[in-house]
Amino acid sequence: MGSLFGTLSIALGALQADRGAIEVTSNNIANVNTAGYSREQVNLSENPPVQVGNLLFGTGVSLGQTTSVRSNLLEVQLDQANTSSGQLNSFLGAMNQVQTLFNETAGSGLQTPLSAFYDSLTQLTPDPTNSAYRQGVVTAGQNLATAFQQDSSNLKTLQSNTDLSVVQSVTQINQLTQQIAGLNVQISNQVSLGQDAGSFQDQRTQLVRQLSGLVGISETQAGNGSLTIATTSGAALVDGSQSFALTTQINPNTTYHDVYSNGTDITSNITGGSLGGQIQARDQAIPGVLNQLDTLAYNIETAVNTQSKAGFDAKGNAGVNFFTQPTSAPSAASTIAVAISDPNLVAASSDGSVGSSGNAQALANLQNQANVSGQTPYNYYSNMVFQIGNQVSQAKNEQTAVGLVQQQLTDQRGAISGVNLDEEAVKLIQFQSAYQASANVVNVINTLLTATINMSVAG
Repeated sequence: MGSLFGTLSIALGALQADRGAIEVTSNNIANVNTAGYSREQVNLSENPPVQVGNLLFGTGVSLGQTTSVRSNLLEVQLDQANTSSGQLNSFLGAMNQVQTLFNETAGSGLQTPLSAFYDSLTQLTPDPTNSAYRQGVVTAGQNLATAFQQDSSNLKTLQSNTDLSVVQSVTQINQLTQQIAGLNVQISNQVSLGQDAGSFQDQRTQLVRQLSGLVGISETQAGNGSLTIATTSGAALVDGSQSFALTTQINPNTTYHDVYSNGTDITSNITGGSLGGQIQARDQAIPGVLNQLDTLAYNIETAVNTQSKAGFDAKGNAGVNFFTQPTSAPSAASTIAVAISDPNLVAASSDGSVGSSGNAQALANLQNQANVSGQTPYNYYSNMVFQIGNQVSQAKNEQTAVGLVQQQLTDQRGAISGVNLDEEAVKLIQFQSAYQASANVVNVINTLLTATINMSVAG
């Protein structure tokens, strides 16, 4: 009887272990398409044997703690790749819009109004007394000024919109760090109780992945399943159960938001993630284009005004400024305007006589002179557009390279942590067969016990 009950105990233990294994396998299959899920591994272990005399008798099997299969190194590498991807995506988002503003093939940019202005002066040269041609010069100048103003305004609007994105990114970072700190507590509690925290770890991994897309981070395993996170420059974000919120504050010099950590301005130290790309576009790339635009406008205004004052208008009076003269290059593109409204004030004459057009020709010739930082206006503008396109092209190439790395790392993670339906199907059949066999053992023991009891009663 004692031996039969021992065998029954072994069979019942096997039933429990195989049932648990089937539940784990079923959970893996159910989460085959769940983003970030790490498959769980069944750990079956042999129970300690019992010694009776000189003999050892096995006591069956137990289902140990299930473990989630993951590689912390791969997760960190994926986070790093995600940081680069986030930075490039947000930077490209802004710079693609900048490039659109100067897309000459689509009819935008300064090439057309710039050419039209100098062409109007060339057209005036053969017939300086023609009032329509004179008005054409004034109108072309106004159109050029409007184009400068519009481009400057569009760039500043884009810069302001990017600044709003900076604030939004900081808000999202703070939300994620709060959630990660909360999961740190749940994971630590599970680990302390000796239980599998795989589900909570998967949730935290997904949140950290989102966080790494927003800002460059440094991750440290703090023990007991907890994770410590800081920015790559060392600003604390999460430490155990505590999260540290980033804040934004308007810089009075730029009128845009700077990012602070515990009262310290860390804006210039943020280089990764969407936030890093937004700051790069807002504080470097867009201002760089604005500076070039201002330089072009300032030098065109200065050169035209200088030559205009060297000539004479239709009435023989000394020429005046054609454009309003800026005091310096900054903001020149946003303030450029034609200073005259009367076409007779166009200084076409070089000697004050009515039929003279020498100065009109000199004004037209400015387009071929190196009066903008050692370059002609056309060449300077072409180089500016080329630099914008080059930045976009380089970022796209880097984006493609990072995408390939991400895909490679994702494939590696899938091979380690992902669910393979074929493997899980084999395991399911294996555990099901073992469960059925254990059930058969229980039925046999039950039959033997019944027979033994009946024999005892009969005796």
